[in-house]
Amino acid sequence: MAPRVLISDKLSPAAVQIFKDRGIEVDFQPDLGKDKDKLAEIIGNYDGLAIRSATKVTPKILQKAGRLKVIGRAGIGVDNVDLPAATAKGVIVMNTPFGNSITTAEHAIAMMFALAREIPAADASTQAGKWEKNRFMGVEVTAKTLGIIGCGNIGSIVAERGVGLKMKVIAFDPFLSVERALDLGVEKVELDDLLARADFITLHTPLTEKTKNILSAENIARTKKGVRIINCARGGLVDEAALRAALDSKHVAGAAFDVFAVEPAEQNPLFGHPNVVCTPHLGAATNEAQENVALQVAEQMSDYLLTGAITNAVNFTSITAEEAPKLKPFIALAEKLGSFAGQLTDTDIKTVHIVYEGAVADQKVKALTSAAVAGLLRPMLSEVNVVSAPTVAKERGIVIEETTRAATGDYDSLISITVVTDTYERAISGTVFADGRPRIVNIKGINVDAEFAPSMIYVTNEDKPGFIGRFAGLLGDAGLNIATFALGRDHLGGDAIALVAVDGTVPADVLGKVQALPQVKAAKALAF
Repeated sequence: MAPRVLISDKLSPAAVQIFKDRGIEVDFQPDLGKDKDKLAEIIGNYDGLAIRSATKVTPKILQKAGRLKVIGRAGIGVDNVDLPAATAKGVIVMNTPFGNSITTAEHAIAMMFALAREIPAADASTQAGKWEKNRFMGVEVTAKTLGIIGCGNIGSIVAERGVGLKMKVIAFDPFLSVERALDLGVEKVELDDLLARADFITLHTPLTEKTKNILSAENIARTKKGVRIINCARGGLVDEAALRAALDSKHVAGAAFDVFAVEPAEQNPLFGHPNVVCTPHLGAATNEAQENVALQVAEQMSDYLLTGAITNAVNFTSITAEEAPKLKPFIALAEKLGSFAGQLTDTDIKTVHIVYEGAVADQKVKALTSAAVAGLLRPMLSEVNVVSAPTVAKERGIVIEETTRAATGDYDSLISITVVTDTYERAISGTVFADGRPRIVNIKGINVDAEFAPSMIYVTNEDKPGFIGRFAGLLGDAGLNIATFALGRDHLGGDAIALVAVDGTVPADVLGKVQALPQVKAAKALAF
């Protein structure tokens, strides 16, 4: 059955066509996002949901979304999606961070010019029939210092434009490397230095706990007298009341804002000030940007639904279309190895060591780790999934450790998982052979060769004659057909294991009889 996608916001018709061309059924209802109840009523029929900013994806809607696999946000911000709820549900949330980058950067530059030359006020005055040539005395941007707070995707484009305008560009961004700063032609500085030196300050950072009111009353007071402030990033980065006070005192010469703490901004402390330029969140509002993000989100969602490729996900690691088919069998292996360990663990897990050896170490191990942890936790927490697993593990204080290294044994690729509790460690290793099927190759240091099956019995026993016959006979007497039978031991007469695949589930009374066999130390029924 072809995947089904719902578009609940206004998206370019070209995006609808992309879904259709890729063989995906698409339901285009551009006004549905405004009706939460109607959206909740029908969302269960779809595998994907494509949105802009009008649709609010709440926990209530996600609760009804039984089939939903992916949400695609045409644009950067995902504030309108409840990310924790989507992650807990196992829904991939994608955005399109690059589709409107140039448009937003250009708007910031346009706002800087409008502010520097008082263009909006001069336009209003002139069109009112006045000729106030001497009233509007602007400033040049050439040779001025442009301070950029946040020099990521959009900020770096603004930096390049600023350098092209012959400005001195300085940037505060903890994640900006010295090498990248040199490539851009900007000087990396600390925030206090930027505040003291910049003639223009433009913000290009996400809104987080650390960046909220990054231009607070205290930081605004540290700015150079006569500074001009531009915000085309996110409302809430600037204390708007404090900025109004600084404008009134003439410490700040002007401000240009495209975003506000409360939107739609029907009233705001900045409104009405003669040295303030405001626009209604137009950063991404060009024909090119709207087309770009719509096409991009349609391609990304189609790739995921059809091939498993993950691009620009905000709650999962990215996987290219080329990587997806190579990664798929190893994701299955990692999840099953985790499940094996989880079904045998009956105390609190403290640490999980995962080692990737050989060719698999060059793949997206974060995705593999998520799958392994999901398998590990699912016996205890049935709702956990590969998207939510890392978050769930962190919430429970489980330490996840990853190691990658070159192949050291007989296998081109090997995944080993060691689970550590207060009382024991349990280790298991597996690989994928040429047939693409995951196999277990080592349990607790004992070599085996076993395929996973829906129903299995795992036995640890003493290596003594007669065990296999009694064990197999017991299963036969119970009417359980043996599909595969894998054995291993550490040494003659030492510890041994048996991993048996059977047709059908293992009744509790049969398992009890296996556990009662003389050589058996422990026996467990497993399901995969």
